[in-house]
Amino acid sequence: MKRIKRRYLALQIDIDGAPNRQEFMNALWSAVVKLYGEYGASLTSLALIDYDAEKKTAVIRTSLATVDLVRASLASITSLAGRNVAVYVLAVSGTIKALGKMFRR
Repeated sequence: MKRIKRRYLALQIDIDGAPNRQEFMNALWSAVVKLYGEYGASLTSLALIDYDAEKKTAVIRTSLATVDLVRASLASITSLAGRNVAVYVLAVSGTIKALGKMFRR
């Protein structure tokens, strides 16, 4: 069996107020399903690793093959909990440890 390669994306969420983690994941899944359908969404293996409502940052995990699909889906998110929002990808890494090192500088 072949090992699935994963990538971790650090995100910055630009919104007034602080949405909770469930609202963010609902918006992300909705964007992926809207763009690529249920089959495309199932290929992403999306998972929320870390979410900080105060700093408005998140770390998500996806498969290597679908990083571009997830990035496009993130760009298509325009509203979250009834408010305007923009989601930016700060960094992409193969490990959480390397992602953490990028932000400790």
